[in-house]
Amino acid sequence: MNTRKTQTIQTVQTTHTTRSKRLAGLLLAPLLGACLLAGCDSGSPTDDGPAQSSPEQEQRARQVADAWRGSAAATAWSRGYHPTADAVQIPESGWHDKTDEQAYRAKNFLLRADLPTAAPAEGKVEWAKGSALPRPLWGARKAYRSFAVNDMAGPRLTVTGAKLGSTTIATSRGPATVPAWLFTLEGYDTPLKRVAVAPSTLPRSPVSEAPQGSADGLNSIPGLIATAKDGRSVTVRATHGACDDGPVVRALETAGSVVLYASAAGARSGPCTADMLAQNVTVKLRKPLGHRILLDALTGRPVPYGT
Repeated sequence: MNTRKTQTIQTVQTTHTTRSKRLAGLLLAPLLGACLLAGCDSGSPTDDGPAQSSPEQEQRARQVADAWRGSAAATAWSRGYHPTADAVQIPESGWHDKTDEQAYRAKNFLLRADLPTAAPAEGKVEWAKGSALPRPLWGARKAYRSFAVNDMAGPRLTVTGAKLGSTTIATSRGPATVPAWLFTLEGYDTPLKRVAVAPSTLPRSPVSEAPQGSADGLNSIPGLIATAKDGRSVTVRATHGACDDGPVVRALETAGSVVLYASAAGARSGPCTADMLAQNVTVKLRKPLGHRILLDALTGRPVPYGT
């Protein structure tokens, strides 16, 4: 009996209007029947989930999950350093006002300090259970330039100093203590922190990318935006066109992976621009993500953090 579990979910966060349909009543019976056949665990169905995914899309998701199960790539991924949170951490008190927040979002900074030029070539990522991993260490200037892209008129944040310290960041293996550059900001008691070690290279996928136009219109998932604190949902960036109702992202959950497969809802025929749009989509999971690897069904690769 197949014990893997598929859940159809979608919560779209978007800046423009998309049409939603409440289909829970129509979908409840077939979903329960499918769960009985597939061995799904118990759980309340989504209230406003989209229509059932196509067999081609689910087949591709299963192909990806099967390829990664027990593979050398999965082993390499489980031993690497893969952050699942932003490498830049704002001051603990948050921004004083909207002006400072605007400056940060615009990456507009003024440097009034000499940044350290000496630093170790290597840093160490340490997890709670005692495991550690050496990683190349970024210099202070490279770390600064990763978030301070602009120095122009308008709201700016002023950096008055920097030193090497440490911080904690969420990773695919749980919280880790990592080296970080601590940048002092004018007017703030706590620093802006920038993780100083580079993530591990994502392993080569054991399954090839799906051919263009295959799997019934499957789309790629460019990046992971956030993971809920309880691990029961992930927010990802999903793409769609200008002549549809927005992206739909579903999840195939197994013991070792969560394969996300994305498509567009309500695609309309006729003339259409070739614009590629992106939206944040929150995907609910039946079980916490935990140490399971998050995979993109189209590419067959892990979904990286960020955009």
